[in-house]
Amino acid sequence: MNQRLKDGWQDTKRLFRSMPCVITALFTISVVTMNLLANKTIYQSDIIAVDGGILVSWLSFLCMDIVTKRFGPKGATKLSVFAMCVNLFVCLIFYIVSAIPTKEDYTAFNTIIGGTWFILLSSTVAFLTSALINNFLNRSIGRLFKNNPNGKLAYVTRSYVSTFVAQFADNFVFAALTFMVFAPIFWDGFSWTPLQCFTCSLLGAGLELLMEVVFSPIGYFVLRQWEKDGVGGDYYRENAA
Repeated sequence: MNQRLKDGWQDTKRLFRSMPCVITALFTISVVTMNLLANKTIYQSDIIAVDGGILVSWLSFLCMDIVTKRFGPKGATKLSVFAMCVNLFVCLIFYIVSAIPTKEDYTAFNTIIGGTWFILLSSTVAFLTSALINNFLNRSIGRLFKNNPNGKLAYVTRSYVSTFVAQFADNFVFAALTFMVFAPIFWDGFSWTPLQCFTCSLLGAGLELLMEVVFSPIGYFVLRQWEKDGVGGDYYRENAA
């Protein structure tokens, strides 16, 4: 067990030495930003609710797609765990700042950055679930393209399918935990039905897939540049999907 932990730690250090710092920074920032923007609902109807996080969620999945292709699903998952830990740390700092008493009235500001514990818990579970689904499904689909695994068709197919499925899982897990488990207890009985959770998750995943389609050419271009420049070195040869 100790040897496995040591090997895993060495693998993680090698991963972050090999991975471009820009992609690590962009992915981490997108995860933290999603958590903040999710506090504002920008559109709501009887069948769908869209929060501000959709404006950057495409960046998170775009980063995961190219990292999965170059560094493998384990590498992308480790990056996701790192980003999640940074997000939890940021949330802790925000909570501490919101709890500090001041002479001026910062009620609105404190409410936004202080957050709600069960929403943070729901979003964390949903994010990890969707990351695992996206990364390993992406790799599995890519293996179907044996003749040209590095071609554009292979890239867009694995990216679009994994993004849609993972985004749906993310939305549904979050909605189910927040509005079916915690909200009835802590929000005076307010809740969603399973059908509402399903339809909102499905339509939300469709919108997020559209964003992925629009921006996927950027991901493919970056990936081809990584291949050209040999980004990743030994880690790529051992773990590439």
